Amino acid sequence: MGSSWSISGEEEEERRPLLRPGPVVGAGAAGRSRAPAAERPAAAPEVPAVPAQVLAGPARVYGRRWLVLLLFSLLAFLQGLVWNTWGPIQNSARRAYGFSSWDIALLVLWGPIGFVPCFAFMWLLDKRGLRVTVLLTSFLMVLGTGLRCIPVSSDIVIKKRLIHGGQLLNGLAGPTVMNAAPFLSTMWFSADERATATAIASMLSYLGGACAFLVGPLIVPAPNETSHLLTSESNSIHIKDRIEMVLYAEFGIVCLTFFAAVAYFPTRPPFPPSVAAASQRLSYRRSFCRLLSNLRFLMIALAYAIPLGVFAGWSGVLDLILTPVHVSQVDAGWIGFWSIVGGCIVGIAIARFADFIRGMLKLILLLLFSGATLSSTWFTLTCLNTITHLPLTTVTLYASCILLGVFLNSSVPIFFELFVETVYPVPEGITCGVVTFLSNMFMGVLLFFLTFYHTELSWFNWCLPGSCLLSLLLILCFRESYDRLYLDVVVSV
Repeated sequence: MGSSWSISGEEEEERRPLLRPGPVVGAGAAGRSRAPAAERPAAAPEVPAVPAQVLAGPARVYGRRWLVLLLFSLLAFLQGLVWNTWGPIQNSARRAYGFSSWDIALLVLWGPIGFVPCFAFMWLLDKRGLRVTVLLTSFLMVLGTGLRCIPVSSDIVIKKRLIHGGQLLNGLAGPTVMNAAPFLSTMWFSADERATATAIASMLSYLGGACAFLVGPLIVPAPNETSHLLTSESNSIHIKDRIEMVLYAEFGIVCLTFFAAVAYFPTRPPFPPSVAAASQRLSYRRSFCRLLSNLRFLMIALAYAIPLGVFAGWSGVLDLILTPVHVSQVDAGWIGFWSIVGGCIVGIAIARFADFIRGMLKLILLLLFSGATLSSTWFTLTCLNTITHLPLTTVTLYASCILLGVFLNSSVPIFFELFVETVYPVPEGITCGVVTFLSNMFMGVLLFFLTFYHTELSWFNWCLPGSCLLSLLLILCFRESYDRLYLDVVVSV
Protein backbone atom coordinates (compact mmCIF):
# COMPACT_ATOMS: atom_id res chain seq x y z
CA MET A 1 0.00 0.00 0.00
CA GLY A 2 2.91 2.25 -0.66
CA SER A 3 3.49 5.01 -3.14
CA SER A 4 2.59 3.46 -6.48
CA TRP A 5 -0.34 5.79 -7.09
CA SER A 6 -1.05 7.13 -10.55
CA ILE A 7 -3.06 10.20 -11.52
CA SER A 8 -5.85 9.81 -14.08
CA GLY A 9 -7.71 12.43 -16.04
CA GLU A 10 -11.10 11.69 -14.48
CA GLU A 11 -11.19 15.02 -12.67
CA GLU A 12 -14.94 15.44 -13.02
CA GLU A 13 -15.73 12.85 -10.34
CA GLU A 14 -13.18 14.09 -7.84
CA ARG A 15 -13.70 16.44 -4.96
CA ARG A 16 -11.64 17.67 -2.05
CA PRO A 17 -11.99 15.63 1.15
CA LEU A 18 -14.27 16.89 3.87
CA LEU A 19 -11.42 17.20 6.39
CA ARG A 20 -10.23 20.77 6.75
CA PRO A 21 -6.65 21.08 8.00
CA GLY A 22 -6.44 23.08 11.20
CA PRO A 23 -4.43 26.29 11.38
CA VAL A 24 -0.83 26.37 12.54
CA VAL A 25 -0.46 25.51 16.21
CA GLY A 26 0.22 28.57 18.30
CA ALA A 27 -2.15 30.95 16.53
CA GLY A 28 -4.10 31.59 19.71
CA ALA A 29 -7.05 30.04 21.41
CA ALA A 30 -9.40 30.91 18.58
CA GLY A 31 -7.21 29.23 16.02
CA ARG A 32 -6.47 25.96 17.71
CA SER A 33 -6.83 22.72 15.81
CA ARG A 34 -10.01 20.68 16.18
CA ALA A 35 -7.90 17.71 17.17
CA PRO A 36 -8.20 17.01 20.92
CA ALA A 37 -5.28 16.43 23.20
CA ALA A 38 -5.39 12.70 22.62
CA GLU A 39 -4.63 13.35 18.94
CA ARG A 40 -1.58 15.54 19.68
CA PRO A 41 0.95 13.34 21.49
CA ALA A 42 3.68 15.05 23.44
CA ALA A 43 6.30 13.45 21.25
CA ALA A 44 5.48 13.30 17.57
CA PRO A 45 4.89 9.72 16.44
CA GLU A 46 6.94 8.00 13.80
CA VAL A 47 6.05 9.56 10.43
CA PRO A 48 6.25 7.05 7.55
CA ALA A 49 7.68 8.02 4.19
CA VAL A 50 5.19 9.85 1.97
CA PRO A 51 5.67 10.39 -1.78
CA ALA A 52 6.56 13.99 -2.63
CA GLN A 53 3.82 14.23 -5.29
CA VAL A 54 1.21 13.35 -2.65
CA LEU A 55 2.31 16.15 -0.33
CA ALA A 56 2.53 18.58 -3.25
CA GLY A 57 -1.05 18.13 -4.46
CA PRO A 58 -4.45 18.04 -2.76
CA ALA A 59 -5.82 14.72 -1.57
CA ARG A 60 -8.77 13.54 -3.63
CA VAL A 61 -11.74 11.28 -3.08
CA TYR A 62 -13.81 9.74 -5.86
CA GLY A 63 -17.54 9.22 -6.20
CA ARG A 64 -16.93 5.61 -7.20
CA ARG A 65 -15.74 4.88 -3.66
CA TRP A 66 -19.37 4.27 -2.68
CA LEU A 67 -19.74 1.61 -5.39
CA VAL A 68 -16.60 -0.14 -4.14
CA LEU A 69 -17.93 0.04 -0.58
CA LEU A 70 -21.31 -1.32 -1.74
CA LEU A 71 -19.78 -4.35 -3.50
CA PHE A 72 -17.53 -5.19 -0.55
CA SER A 73 -20.37 -4.72 1.95
CA LEU A 74 -22.67 -6.96 -0.10
CA LEU A 75 -20.01 -9.65 -0.14
CA ALA A 76 -19.62 -9.36 3.64
CA PHE A 77 -23.40 -9.49 4.06
CA LEU A 78 -23.67 -12.72 2.06
CA GLN A 79 -20.78 -14.36 3.88
CA GLY A 80 -22.50 -13.71 7.21
CA LEU A 81 -25.83 -14.91 5.82
CA VAL A 82 -24.38 -18.21 4.57
CA TRP A 83 -22.40 -18.77 7.78
CA ASN A 84 -25.51 -18.46 9.97
CA THR A 85 -27.82 -20.50 7.73
CA TRP A 86 -28.21 -23.45 10.08
CA GLY A 87 -28.33 -22.06 13.62
CA PRO A 88 -31.77 -20.38 13.33
CA ILE A 89 -33.35 -23.49 11.75
CA GLN A 90 -31.53 -26.14 13.76
CA ASN A 91 -34.75 -27.97 14.72
CA SER A 92 -35.82 -28.20 11.08
CA ALA A 93 -32.33 -29.30 10.00
CA ARG A 94 -32.44 -32.12 12.53
CA ARG A 95 -35.66 -33.40 11.00
CA ALA A 96 -34.62 -32.98 7.35
CA TYR A 97 -31.00 -34.19 7.45
CA GLY A 98 -30.73 -36.01 10.75
CA PHE A 99 -28.33 -33.42 12.20
CA SER A 100 -27.32 -33.87 15.82
CA SER A 101 -26.42 -31.12 18.32
CA TRP A 102 -22.79 -31.85 17.47
CA ASP A 103 -23.53 -31.28 13.75
CA ILE A 104 -25.26 -27.96 14.42
CA ALA A 105 -22.36 -26.75 16.56
CA LEU A 106 -19.85 -27.89 13.92
CA LEU A 107 -21.71 -26.08 11.14
CA VAL A 108 -21.27 -22.86 13.12
CA LEU A 109 -17.72 -23.83 14.06
CA TRP A 110 -16.62 -23.89 10.40
CA GLY A 111 -16.69 -20.09 10.57
CA PRO A 112 -13.83 -19.72 13.07
CA ILE A 113 -12.04 -22.74 11.56
CA GLY A 114 -11.96 -20.80 8.29
CA PHE A 115 -9.76 -18.23 10.04
CA VAL A 116 -6.87 -20.69 10.38
CA PRO A 117 -5.29 -19.45 7.09
CA CYS A 118 -6.17 -15.87 8.07
CA PHE A 119 -2.60 -14.59 7.79
CA ALA A 120 -2.24 -15.99 4.27
CA PHE A 121 -5.18 -13.83 3.19
CA MET A 122 -3.69 -10.82 4.97
CA TRP A 123 -0.37 -11.40 3.17
CA LEU A 124 -2.28 -11.53 -0.12
CA LEU A 125 -4.10 -8.30 0.75
CA ASP A 126 -0.83 -6.57 1.64
CA LYS A 127 1.09 -7.78 -1.44
CA ARG A 128 -1.51 -8.06 -4.22
CA GLY A 129 -4.12 -5.54 -3.13
CA LEU A 130 -7.84 -5.49 -2.57
CA ARG A 131 -9.09 -6.69 -5.98
CA VAL A 132 -7.24 -10.02 -6.06
CA THR A 133 -8.16 -10.78 -2.46
CA VAL A 134 -11.83 -9.94 -2.95
CA LEU A 135 -12.10 -12.01 -6.14
CA LEU A 136 -10.54 -15.04 -4.43
CA THR A 137 -12.87 -14.59 -1.46
CA SER A 138 -16.00 -14.35 -3.59
CA PHE A 139 -14.91 -17.38 -5.65
CA LEU A 140 -14.58 -19.45 -2.46
CA MET A 141 -18.11 -18.40 -1.53
CA VAL A 142 -19.39 -19.47 -4.96
CA LEU A 143 -17.79 -22.88 -4.51
CA GLY A 144 -19.10 -23.23 -0.96
CA THR A 145 -22.70 -22.30 -1.69
CA GLY A 146 -22.65 -24.40 -4.87
CA LEU A 147 -21.37 -27.43 -3.00
CA ARG A 148 -24.35 -27.31 -0.65
CA CYS A 149 -26.75 -27.37 -3.63
CA ILE A 150 -25.47 -30.57 -5.26
CA PRO A 151 -28.51 -32.90 -5.35
CA VAL A 152 -27.69 -36.14 -3.53
CA SER A 153 -31.11 -37.18 -2.30
CA SER A 154 -30.30 -40.89 -2.21
CA ASP A 155 -27.46 -40.70 0.34
CA ILE A 156 -28.04 -38.41 3.31
CA VAL A 157 -24.50 -38.99 4.63
CA ILE A 158 -22.91 -37.59 1.44
CA LYS A 159 -25.34 -34.66 1.52
CA LYS A 160 -24.31 -33.83 5.07
CA ARG A 161 -20.64 -33.95 4.07
CA LEU A 162 -21.30 -31.61 1.13
CA ILE A 163 -23.05 -29.17 3.45
CA HIS A 164 -20.15 -29.26 5.91
CA GLY A 165 -17.67 -28.74 3.04
CA GLY A 166 -19.65 -25.79 1.74
CA GLN A 167 -19.71 -24.18 5.18
CA LEU A 168 -15.94 -24.60 5.45
CA LEU A 169 -15.33 -22.91 2.07
CA ASN A 170 -17.60 -20.06 3.11
CA GLY A 171 -15.67 -19.84 6.38
CA LEU A 172 -12.45 -19.39 4.41
CA ALA A 173 -13.96 -16.18 3.01
CA GLY A 174 -14.30 -14.81 6.52
CA PRO A 175 -10.78 -13.36 6.97
CA THR A 176 -11.21 -10.94 4.07
CA VAL A 177 -14.73 -9.69 4.80
CA MET A 178 -13.96 -9.28 8.51
CA ASN A 179 -10.48 -7.76 8.25
CA ALA A 180 -10.30 -5.65 5.11
CA ALA A 181 -12.84 -2.95 6.08
CA PRO A 182 -10.26 -0.53 7.60
CA PHE A 183 -7.93 -1.19 4.64
CA LEU A 184 -10.70 -0.26 2.19
CA SER A 185 -11.71 2.85 4.14
CA THR A 186 -8.12 4.11 4.28
CA MET A 187 -7.54 3.45 0.57
CA TRP A 188 -10.73 5.13 -0.67
CA PHE A 189 -12.07 7.56 1.97
CA SER A 190 -10.87 10.81 3.50
CA ALA A 191 -9.94 11.09 7.16
CA ASP A 192 -13.37 12.32 8.28
CA GLU A 193 -15.20 9.48 6.47
CA ARG A 194 -12.98 6.57 7.48
CA ALA A 195 -14.83 5.48 10.62
CA THR A 196 -18.16 5.62 8.79
CA ALA A 197 -16.85 3.54 5.88
CA THR A 198 -15.26 1.05 8.27
CA ALA A 199 -18.55 0.73 10.15
CA ILE A 200 -20.59 0.09 7.00
CA ALA A 201 -18.15 -2.48 5.59
CA SER A 202 -17.68 -4.34 8.88
CA MET A 203 -21.29 -4.17 10.11
CA LEU A 204 -22.81 -5.68 6.95
CA SER A 205 -21.29 -9.06 7.78
CA TYR A 206 -23.15 -9.02 11.08
CA LEU A 207 -26.30 -7.84 9.32
CA GLY A 208 -26.05 -10.88 7.04
CA GLY A 209 -25.96 -13.12 10.08
CA ALA A 210 -28.97 -11.25 11.45
CA CYS A 211 -30.98 -11.75 8.26
CA ALA A 212 -30.38 -15.48 8.58
CA PHE A 213 -32.41 -15.32 11.81
CA LEU A 214 -35.22 -13.77 9.78
CA VAL A 215 -35.03 -15.61 6.43
CA GLY A 216 -34.54 -19.12 7.78
CA PRO A 217 -37.47 -19.38 10.22
CA LEU A 218 -39.84 -17.52 7.87
CA ILE A 219 -39.18 -19.80 4.88
CA VAL A 220 -38.37 -23.08 6.62
CA PRO A 221 -41.16 -24.35 8.90
CA ALA A 222 -40.31 -25.80 12.28
CA PRO A 223 -41.20 -29.51 12.73
CA ASN A 224 -44.12 -28.70 15.03
CA GLU A 225 -45.52 -26.09 12.62
CA THR A 226 -46.20 -28.40 9.69
CA SER A 227 -49.65 -29.86 9.18
CA HIS A 228 -50.60 -32.70 11.49
CA LEU A 229 -52.14 -34.43 8.48
CA LEU A 230 -48.67 -35.03 7.01
CA THR A 231 -46.87 -38.22 7.84
CA SER A 232 -43.44 -38.03 9.42
CA GLU A 233 -41.76 -38.86 6.11
CA SER A 234 -43.67 -36.30 4.04
CA ASN A 235 -43.10 -33.78 6.81
CA SER A 236 -39.34 -34.24 6.50
CA ILE A 237 -39.49 -33.99 2.70
CA HIS A 238 -41.45 -30.74 2.90
CA ILE A 239 -38.95 -29.20 5.33
CA LYS A 240 -36.02 -30.38 3.19
CA ASP A 241 -37.55 -28.78 0.07
CA ARG A 242 -37.85 -25.43 1.86
CA ILE A 243 -34.26 -25.64 3.13
CA GLU A 244 -33.00 -26.36 -0.38
CA MET A 245 -34.96 -23.36 -1.61
CA VAL A 246 -32.92 -21.19 0.77
CA LEU A 247 -29.65 -22.84 -0.33
CA TYR A 248 -30.36 -22.27 -4.04
CA ALA A 249 -31.33 -18.63 -3.43
CA GLU A 250 -28.10 -17.97 -1.52
CA PHE A 251 -26.07 -19.62 -4.28
CA GLY A 252 -27.67 -17.45 -6.95
CA ILE A 253 -27.08 -14.17 -5.11
CA VAL A 254 -23.45 -15.09 -4.35
CA CYS A 255 -22.85 -15.83 -8.04
CA LEU A 256 -24.28 -12.44 -9.07
CA THR A 257 -22.02 -10.66 -6.56
CA PHE A 258 -18.98 -12.57 -7.81
CA PHE A 259 -19.64 -11.55 -11.43
CA ALA A 260 -20.16 -7.92 -10.35
CA ALA A 261 -16.80 -7.94 -8.55
CA VAL A 262 -15.11 -9.44 -11.64
CA ALA A 263 -16.64 -6.70 -13.80
CA TYR A 264 -15.61 -3.82 -11.55
CA PHE A 265 -13.63 -3.84 -8.31
CA PRO A 266 -10.44 -1.74 -8.61
CA THR A 267 -7.47 -2.23 -6.31
CA ARG A 268 -7.11 1.47 -5.45
CA PRO A 269 -8.26 4.90 -6.65
CA PRO A 270 -6.10 6.83 -9.12
CA PHE A 271 -4.99 9.24 -6.40
CA PRO A 272 -4.89 8.75 -2.60
CA PRO A 273 -7.60 10.35 -0.44
CA SER A 274 -5.21 11.29 2.38
CA VAL A 275 -1.55 11.42 3.38
CA ALA A 276 -1.98 8.29 5.51
CA ALA A 277 -3.33 6.35 2.54
CA ALA A 278 -0.15 6.94 0.50
CA SER A 279 2.40 6.60 3.30
CA GLN A 280 4.85 3.72 3.36
CA ARG A 281 3.90 0.83 5.66
CA LEU A 282 5.94 -1.72 7.54
CA SER A 283 6.81 -5.03 5.91
CA TYR A 284 4.83 -8.18 6.69
CA ARG A 285 7.48 -9.55 9.07
CA ARG A 286 8.17 -6.24 10.81
CA SER A 287 4.44 -5.72 11.27
CA PHE A 288 4.06 -8.90 13.28
CA CYS A 289 7.10 -8.05 15.38
CA ARG A 290 5.63 -4.62 16.09
CA LEU A 291 2.22 -6.03 17.03
CA LEU A 292 3.48 -8.80 19.29
CA SER A 293 5.84 -6.45 21.15
CA ASN A 294 3.23 -3.72 21.69
CA LEU A 295 1.62 -4.31 25.09
CA ARG A 296 -1.00 -1.63 24.52
CA PHE A 297 -2.11 -3.34 21.32
CA LEU A 298 -2.26 -6.76 22.99
CA MET A 299 -4.36 -5.28 25.78
CA ILE A 300 -6.95 -3.72 23.49
CA ALA A 301 -6.87 -6.76 21.16
CA LEU A 302 -7.92 -9.01 24.05
CA ALA A 303 -10.57 -6.48 25.05
CA TYR A 304 -12.07 -6.98 21.58
CA ALA A 305 -11.40 -10.66 20.95
CA ILE A 306 -12.76 -12.22 24.14
CA PRO A 307 -16.27 -10.67 24.38
CA LEU A 308 -16.87 -10.48 20.61
CA GLY A 309 -15.74 -14.10 20.17
CA VAL A 310 -18.03 -15.26 22.99
CA PHE A 311 -20.95 -13.24 21.63
CA ALA A 312 -20.47 -14.53 18.06
CA GLY A 313 -20.53 -18.13 19.22
CA TRP A 314 -23.50 -17.47 21.48
CA SER A 315 -25.45 -15.80 18.66
CA GLY A 316 -24.74 -18.69 16.29
CA VAL A 317 -26.54 -21.15 18.59
CA LEU A 318 -29.10 -18.75 20.07
CA ASP A 319 -31.98 -21.06 19.15
CA LEU A 320 -30.26 -23.88 21.03
CA ILE A 321 -29.75 -21.65 24.08
CA LEU A 322 -33.33 -20.35 24.19
CA THR A 323 -35.00 -23.75 23.64
CA PRO A 324 -34.74 -24.75 27.37
CA VAL A 325 -36.70 -21.59 28.35
CA HIS A 326 -39.47 -22.56 25.88
CA VAL A 327 -38.74 -19.92 23.22
CA SER A 328 -39.87 -21.00 19.75
CA GLN A 329 -37.60 -21.12 16.71
CA VAL A 330 -39.36 -18.10 15.18
CA ASP A 331 -39.10 -16.00 18.37
CA ALA A 332 -35.43 -16.90 18.74
CA GLY A 333 -34.93 -15.82 15.15
CA TRP A 334 -36.56 -12.45 15.76
CA ILE A 335 -34.54 -11.89 18.93
CA GLY A 336 -31.30 -12.64 17.11
CA PHE A 337 -32.34 -10.49 14.16
CA TRP A 338 -33.16 -7.35 16.11
CA SER A 339 -30.16 -7.65 18.43
CA ILE A 340 -27.77 -7.59 15.47
CA VAL A 341 -29.72 -5.09 13.37
CA GLY A 342 -29.84 -2.70 16.31
CA GLY A 343 -26.08 -3.07 16.74
CA CYS A 344 -25.48 -2.36 13.06
CA ILE A 345 -27.61 0.79 13.03
CA VAL A 346 -26.16 2.15 16.26
CA GLY A 347 -22.62 1.17 15.18
CA ILE A 348 -22.83 3.16 11.95
CA ALA A 349 -24.36 6.14 13.80
CA ILE A 350 -21.64 6.08 16.47
CA ALA A 351 -18.92 5.77 13.82
CA ARG A 352 -20.32 8.82 12.03
CA PHE A 353 -20.27 10.67 15.34
CA ALA A 354 -16.65 9.56 15.89
CA ASP A 355 -15.71 11.03 12.49
CA PHE A 356 -16.86 14.45 13.68
CA ILE A 357 -15.64 14.22 17.29
CA ARG A 358 -12.20 12.70 16.97
CA GLY A 359 -10.07 11.42 19.84
CA MET A 360 -13.00 9.94 21.80
CA LEU A 361 -12.76 6.26 20.85
CA LYS A 362 -11.79 5.01 24.32
CA LEU A 363 -14.64 6.89 26.00
CA ILE A 364 -17.13 5.49 23.47
CA LEU A 365 -15.93 1.94 24.15
CA LEU A 366 -16.17 2.42 27.93
CA LEU A 367 -19.80 3.50 27.61
CA LEU A 368 -20.67 0.64 25.24
CA PHE A 369 -19.12 -2.08 27.40
CA SER A 370 -20.68 -0.74 30.58
CA GLY A 371 -24.04 -1.23 28.89
CA ALA A 372 -23.02 -4.66 27.53
CA THR A 373 -22.00 -5.88 31.00
CA LEU A 374 -25.32 -4.82 32.53
CA SER A 375 -27.51 -6.21 29.74
CA SER A 376 -25.68 -9.58 29.59
CA THR A 377 -26.00 -9.94 33.36
CA TRP A 378 -29.71 -9.17 33.09
CA PHE A 379 -30.20 -11.86 30.41
CA THR A 380 -28.23 -14.49 32.33
CA LEU A 381 -30.10 -13.91 35.59
CA THR A 382 -33.42 -13.89 33.75
CA CYS A 383 -32.72 -17.35 32.32
CA LEU A 384 -32.14 -18.54 35.92
CA ASN A 385 -35.58 -17.33 37.03
CA THR A 386 -36.12 -20.40 39.19
CA ILE A 387 -33.32 -19.08 41.41
CA THR A 388 -33.45 -15.30 40.89
CA HIS A 389 -37.27 -15.08 40.50
CA LEU A 390 -36.82 -12.42 37.82
CA PRO A 391 -39.71 -12.30 35.33
CA LEU A 392 -39.04 -14.53 32.34
CA THR A 393 -41.18 -13.05 29.58
CA THR A 394 -40.86 -12.43 25.88
CA VAL A 395 -40.39 -8.72 26.61
CA THR A 396 -37.47 -9.24 29.01
CA LEU A 397 -35.76 -11.70 26.67
CA TYR A 398 -36.17 -9.37 23.69
CA ALA A 399 -34.99 -6.32 25.64
CA SER A 400 -31.91 -7.91 27.21
CA CYS A 401 -30.76 -9.67 24.00
CA ILE A 402 -31.33 -6.63 21.79
CA LEU A 403 -29.49 -4.31 24.17
CA LEU A 404 -26.61 -6.77 24.39
CA GLY A 405 -26.38 -6.96 20.60
CA VAL A 406 -26.56 -3.18 20.24
CA PHE A 407 -23.76 -2.54 22.72
CA LEU A 408 -21.39 -5.25 21.48
CA ASN A 409 -21.92 -5.09 17.72
CA SER A 410 -21.71 -1.30 17.60
CA SER A 411 -18.28 -1.46 19.23
CA VAL A 412 -16.70 -3.35 16.30
CA PRO A 413 -15.91 -0.39 13.96
CA ILE A 414 -14.75 1.71 16.92
CA PHE A 415 -12.35 -1.06 17.91
CA PHE A 416 -11.07 -1.39 14.34
CA GLU A 417 -10.29 2.32 14.08
CA LEU A 418 -8.57 2.28 17.48
CA PHE A 419 -6.44 -0.72 16.49
CA VAL A 420 -5.19 1.01 13.36
CA GLU A 421 -4.49 4.28 15.17
CA THR A 422 -2.60 2.49 17.95
CA VAL A 423 -0.09 0.57 15.80
CA TYR A 424 0.18 2.74 12.67
CA PRO A 425 2.11 2.34 10.29
CA VAL A 426 1.37 -1.39 10.52
CA PRO A 427 -0.94 -2.21 7.54
CA GLU A 428 -4.63 -2.19 8.41
CA GLY A 429 -5.28 -5.69 7.06
CA ILE A 430 -2.57 -7.27 9.19
CA THR A 431 -3.66 -5.42 12.33
CA CYS A 432 -7.31 -6.41 12.01
CA GLY A 433 -6.32 -9.90 10.87
CA VAL A 434 -4.57 -10.55 14.18
CA VAL A 435 -7.48 -9.36 16.32
CA THR A 436 -10.19 -11.18 14.33
CA PHE A 437 -8.05 -14.33 14.41
CA LEU A 438 -7.96 -14.06 18.21
CA SER A 439 -11.71 -13.43 18.32
CA ASN A 440 -12.45 -16.48 16.20
CA MET A 441 -10.03 -18.53 18.29
CA PHE A 442 -12.04 -17.74 21.43
CA MET A 443 -15.25 -18.39 19.54
CA GLY A 444 -13.90 -21.72 18.29
CA VAL A 445 -12.83 -22.82 21.77
CA LEU A 446 -16.30 -22.10 23.16
CA LEU A 447 -18.07 -23.92 20.32
CA PHE A 448 -15.65 -26.82 20.74
CA PHE A 449 -16.68 -27.15 24.39
CA LEU A 450 -20.30 -26.82 23.30
CA THR A 451 -19.99 -29.99 21.22
CA PHE A 452 -19.31 -31.88 24.48
CA TYR A 453 -21.34 -29.89 27.02
CA HIS A 454 -24.56 -29.18 25.14
CA THR A 455 -27.10 -30.66 27.51
CA GLU A 456 -26.96 -27.78 30.03
CA LEU A 457 -26.06 -24.32 28.68
CA SER A 458 -26.15 -21.96 31.66
CA TRP A 459 -22.33 -21.93 31.64
CA PHE A 460 -22.42 -20.44 28.13
CA ASN A 461 -24.67 -17.61 29.32
CA TRP A 462 -22.31 -16.78 32.20
CA CYS A 463 -19.43 -16.40 29.74
CA LEU A 464 -21.14 -13.27 28.37
CA PRO A 465 -21.10 -10.98 31.45
CA GLY A 466 -17.70 -12.34 32.50
CA SER A 467 -16.09 -11.50 29.16
CA CYS A 468 -17.75 -8.06 28.99
CA LEU A 469 -16.54 -7.16 32.48
CA LEU A 470 -12.99 -8.27 31.67
CA SER A 471 -13.03 -6.19 28.49
CA LEU A 472 -14.31 -3.16 30.39
CA LEU A 473 -11.36 -3.38 32.80
CA LEU A 474 -8.85 -3.74 29.95
CA ILE A 475 -10.27 -0.71 28.12
CA LEU A 476 -10.15 1.31 31.33
CA CYS A 477 -6.41 0.59 31.69
CA PHE A 478 -5.64 1.25 28.01
CA ARG A 479 -3.75 4.42 27.00
CA GLU A 480 -5.00 5.61 23.62
CA SER A 481 -3.04 7.33 20.85
CA TYR A 482 -3.91 8.59 17.34
CA ASP A 483 -0.79 8.27 15.21
CA ARG A 484 -2.54 7.92 11.82
CA LEU A 485 -4.81 10.88 12.46
CA TYR A 486 -1.80 12.90 13.60
CA LEU A 487 -0.20 12.28 10.21
CA ASP A 488 -3.29 13.43 8.32
CA VAL A 489 -4.02 16.50 10.43
CA VAL A 490 -0.51 17.78 11.23
CA VAL A 491 1.90 16.48 8.58
CA SER A 492 -0.45 17.36 5.71
CA VAL A 493 -0.73 20.99 6.84
